[in-house]
Amino acid sequence: MRPNVGSTDRVIRIVIGLGIAIGGVIFESYWGLIGVVILATGVYRFSLVYKLLNITTNKEVEEGNRTHFF
Repeated sequence: MRPNVGSTDRVIRIVIGLGIAIGGVIFESYWGLIGVVILATGVYRFSLVYKLLNITTNKEVEEGNRTHFF
């Protein structure tokens, strides 16, 4: 799996994922699981949704037919 989540996107995902996960624990809600998924995509730098849509925010990925954002 090639990383398809860039540095800025990664930091945003980690911060938002932690916030949602902690909120899920505090409020005893299943929303915390969504936070864990978002957090995991930031930690592992891979998003399945990005892969399916052929998108990358990682500037280190070699040029090709991928759509770049940021």
